[in-house]
Amino acid sequence: MTMRWIDLYCGEDPHPRRFDRMDTVLDYLRRVERLPDEAVRAVANEGEVAPPVARRAYRVERYPT
Repeated sequence: MTMRWIDLYCGEDPHPRRFDRMDTVLDYLRRVERLPDEAVRAVANEGEVAPPVARRAYRVERYPT
């Protein structure tokens, strides 16, 4: 069984935070990064968000694709 990962890139940081489920990513964005609901929805629906909706850019990539 191949493990699927979701990498979250925050701003200019080249080192992603790695998660196993999208729910965990969204919870992290709400609680740790304190993003507003609009920004969290953008990541969930579009895979990314950037200013002015969020204070910096956030993007998710799924592995393996």
